[in-house]
Amino acid sequence: MPIFSYSAVKRDGTAAEGEREAENEKTLAAALRQQGLLLVRAQSSKTHAGFKNLLVLLENLFGRVRPIGLVEKMFFSRNLSIMVRAGFPLTKALDALAEESSHPRFKKIIADATNSVIKGASFADSLRPHERVFGELFINMIAVGETTGKLALVLTLLARQIKKDRDLRRRVQSALIYPAIIVLALTGVGVLMMLYVIPSLSQTIKELGVPLPWTTQLVIAISDILVNYTLFVGAAALLASFAAWRLVKTSRGARVFDAISLRLPIFGPLIKKYNLARLSRTLSYLITAGIPIVRSLEITASVVGNTFFRQALKDASRDIQQGSALHTIFSRHTKLFPPLVIQMIGVGEETGKSASLLLRLALFFEEEVGNTTKNFSTIIEPLLMIVIGIIVAFFAVSMLQPIYSSLGNIQ
Repeated sequence: MPIFSYSAVKRDGTAAEGEREAENEKTLAAALRQQGLLLVRAQSSKTHAGFKNLLVLLENLFGRVRPIGLVEKMFFSRNLSIMVRAGFPLTKALDALAEESSHPRFKKIIADATNSVIKGASFADSLRPHERVFGELFINMIAVGETTGKLALVLTLLARQIKKDRDLRRRVQSALIYPAIIVLALTGVGVLMMLYVIPSLSQTIKELGVPLPWTTQLVIAISDILVNYTLFVGAAALLASFAAWRLVKTSRGARVFDAISLRLPIFGPLIKKYNLARLSRTLSYLITAGIPIVRSLEITASVVGNTFFRQALKDASRDIQQGSALHTIFSRHTKLFPPLVIQMIGVGEETGKSASLLLRLALFFEEEVGNTTKNFSTIIEPLLMIVIGIIVAFFAVSMLQPIYSSLGNIQ
């Protein structure tokens, strides 16, 4: 059986560490529970000690610049929920989690929040100075959990929300890796051809003394520019990339980018399903936590990434105060919300089960995102092959046509 290195917490809130042989983490947690210990983290200690020390050293060196990811926040929410549910005082639970955190900056943030709670501030107010790390959704749900006495439930919901958000992002990112690699490889091959292959061919073609078609002239002109002004072209490309990135960060640029992305043949439906999944689950959890619908819509608007979905939610938070139903407001945005969403929300408003129906919608769209990403490579590969074939044919025809013309003149 494997040997696990574990970190646990005693009933009085003090931390405990050790090693124990167990079949799996579940068996280990049950054995520790009989000794009055609550398992926080376990890791199979098969790693060589020297390699483990190297990992610790690298973690200390780069931990301060490494961003605080969703994994850290997910484990923090889940473990804090378990400890609060078990009856641990909040400050002792936070102390234990700060001690067990492997991220130096996150450790400091938890310690700062603990000190604020000790001085009399609420847990939510203690996290507000770190809103850039936790987000508005996290802090507002914590505030509701403290007010209603359902902090453990809220922390569990947050852990599920973060896990689902992480899973969705990973699915979309993994689906985009393949086409991104193909495009980068194609760009690299094209640049190398322009720098090394085309110059030698162009010199031969010019010596033939035949009229050059416009395609050949275009290829030769691009090659000459890249060869003679390599540094300037590289700097211009970097500058253009930076300018495009800054433009997308502006409200008008983001709106244009989001409008184009929603209209893309294959990526558009995936982006729409991704935003609908995040929107539905976030709104469901906020309603479950007891946050008023107007505030829930405002918080959800800050979570979704697409500008048009964000604006639709802001409009809904405004119009719903004037007596409009949510499904009626969403029906004005038929390009964003399909009939299924509008009908399910309408049923939820009529039956008083909006949270559960929104959660069903989230599960549906998460499954749709999963199915789309599974088949993404099958869908995109033929299209990429067609594009590559067109580009290769363009180069081949452009460079070989003058040679065939010269052979015809010789005959």
